[in-house]
Amino acid sequence: MTAPFARLSDDDLATCVHCGLCLDACPTFRVTGLETESPRGRIYLMTQWKRGTMPFDEEQVKHIDLCLGCRTCEGVCPSGVPYGRIIEAGRADVEDVRRPSPKRAGSRIALRQLVGHPGRLRLAGAAARAAQRLGLTSVARSGRMLPRLQSQFRRPPGDVAHARGEARYRVAFLVGCVMPILYPQSHEAAVRLLQLAGCDVWFPAGERCCGALFAHNGDLKGAARLREANMRVYSAGKFDALVVDSAGCGAHLKDFYPDLKGRVKDLTELLAEVGLPEPEGKLNLRVTYQDACHLAHAQRIKKQPRDLIRSIQGVNYIEMRHAEMCCGAAGLYSTLEPEMSNRILEEKLDDVMATGADVVTVANPGCQMQLEAGLRSRGSAMRVEHVAETLLRAY
Repeated sequence: MTAPFARLSDDDLATCVHCGLCLDACPTFRVTGLETESPRGRIYLMTQWKRGTMPFDEEQVKHIDLCLGCRTCEGVCPSGVPYGRIIEAGRADVEDVRRPSPKRAGSRIALRQLVGHPGRLRLAGAAARAAQRLGLTSVARSGRMLPRLQSQFRRPPGDVAHARGEARYRVAFLVGCVMPILYPQSHEAAVRLLQLAGCDVWFPAGERCCGALFAHNGDLKGAARLREANMRVYSAGKFDALVVDSAGCGAHLKDFYPDLKGRVKDLTELLAEVGLPEPEGKLNLRVTYQDACHLAHAQRIKKQPRDLIRSIQGVNYIEMRHAEMCCGAAGLYSTLEPEMSNRILEEKLDDVMATGADVVTVANPGCQMQLEAGLRSRGSAMRVEHVAETLLRAY
């Protein structure tokens, strides 16, 4: 039998010198003021479990569960602690020994039996859309969180969307699991921008969920199986880059798919590199931008989306206070830990609304869904858009 907490690396854990510079950057510490709800406290707890100097305690697991996995701490850590890798390994180890709550057991089943299977997920999306039209989702919190579902994203004939004009690049595009169902318009805008940038866009047939949601929730084995399936698909094609318009997926692909090293690009990252034609339109729009945690902190991409937004004529860009702080979405976190998620969201909504913007742009579907639900709850007319949609307004 494998020793308990074997996935946690002693070397990774030892990089933390417990200086505490991460505390003010951690959303859960900022809300609670508790050492146990900080990166330093969680690393200490996992270290003691691994060493066997502290018995595993189901009550203490709550501190691991309450971590958003936002990785904001990584950006301020002088020692370069790989906290994202630590928390994912720790969660996987915890899942081996804990007694999961019904909610967590249900989420694990949903991931393995639904999210990991594109056909089943499309059917579930169609059912949810029908339920919305019949008014059946209003009885559940998830129904209030869901955006108004549209027709699902469709791949083009032949699985290639050709460049507008001369093709300078051939890129693969990650369709993913939830984006084509929840926000097909974001994918459509992203593809049109890539075409305008001179890219032939290839949609790999047989591609599945990248595995990010699995890894974030302690199922590293499930994430590895999806990686193997996807790499068989990607290996069969030729492309200059794999473009991703979901920050969480992009960070996972960069961290978890070594065979794609250097070729995974966030949409804004690629557009900033290859360039877009001069925008034709002029907008009269006040725009602010919410950093996606896994774009700003995991991928260290902050400048590119802002520069692209500012390039649009007529846009009045307003920098948000604490734009880099998590909104509380964090994948399944808003469902599994709704109380903490809402406490973090309320502070974020104050910052969003203080900008007075017409549109808040995002780069991740979880952030979009969280902010949309929050702004609706406050009766705000502010629109939440993926950055691709905002950029496409100018063309």
